[in-house]
Amino acid sequence: MVVDCKESERCLSASIRGELDHHHARQVMEELDRQIDLVLPRSLVLDLEGLTFTDSSGIAVLIRAFRRMGQLGGSLSVRGTPEQAKKVFYAAGLQKLMRFE
Repeated sequence: MVVDCKESERCLSASIRGELDHHHARQVMEELDRQIDLVLPRSLVLDLEGLTFTDSSGIAVLIRAFRRMGQLGGSLSVRGTPEQAKKVFYAAGLQKLMRFE
């Protein structure tokens, strides 16, 4: 599991690659929290193009990021979501909370 973050003009982009399951979710959450605390972004873009698998742990990661950005008055968008992950996230109704591109 790899999380690469880049910041530009208070927009944080985080690319998540690999498997996002119960073995890796805490690591991803901690890294996103650390980067959000460091940058205090107005927007967070999660790029999931490199995601190879997710389960309900991925739902928890996205909800946590959504809530954290809400605390800052910022926004969250998700891009490059693979079909398998999209099915998991949409089954949970996440498209009603956040924007999927």
